Amino acid sequence: MLAKRIIPCLDIKNGRTVKGINFINIRDAGDPVELAMYYSSQGADELVFLDITATIEKRKTLVELVKRIAANINIPFTVGGGITSVENAFELLQNGADKISVNSAAFKNPELITSMSNEFGSQCVVLAIDTKKESDENWYVYLNGGRVKTSILAFDWAKKAIGLGAGEILLTSMNNDGTKNGFAEDITSLFSEKLSVPVIASGGAGTMQHFADVFSIANADAGLAASVFHFGEIKIPELKTFLLKQNINVRL
Repeated sequence: MLAKRIIPCLDIKNGRTVKGINFINIRDAGDPVELAMYYSSQGADELVFLDITATIEKRKTLVELVKRIAANINIPFTVGGGITSVENAFELLQNGADKISVNSAAFKNPELITSMSNEFGSQCVVLAIDTKKESDENWYVYLNGGRVKTSILAFDWAKKAIGLGAGEILLTSMNNDGTKNGFAEDITSLFSEKLSVPVIASGGAGTMQHFADVFSIANADAGLAASVFHFGEIKIPELKTFLLKQNINVRL
């Protein structure tokens, strides 16, 4: 059985790591290079870097910052934010990214997924989906950092994107994001059971038990979190020891 992965996320704004609640109320969480080095040394399985305002500000991801982080870590590194072309992706891969995460641009131009998959391999292409459960009990896709609602169901979009060449799904529940009340196990479970690629659960981690639940109940392949790691509320070595005691396979 494949080991479950623990993934800290660096949400980047103006070159700093930040964290919000339900995608708003953003506050500073530290220097991204220092945090990346810390997580690499603490036993994180991977690192995700999301330039959260690149799409809205219509600019490319911070290549120089990506390069500095990559030079200082020895774990797989996924980069996303404002990536709209194969050329953008290639530049980031050349500067140390291992995988590319696409979100709004891929939704607006699904061919981007196919082009990237053909060029770099599907294992390099992570589809990030920001989704929100509405009053009709359905989970809808949101774009532009959670600012724009679409009429498309998250599961339908994920299925289509995998057909186009996406090799992994980064699923963020906007309802749970930053609340520390636990991951969205219902939508995560649906994705994990019905889709053919690994699913990273994101949004809502507050305790070590939340990670155990998203792995054992929702069968996620990886758990991603930000503030609980950034502010030292959960330490990765302790989290992994806790998970092992619950018979959840993780790499120590």
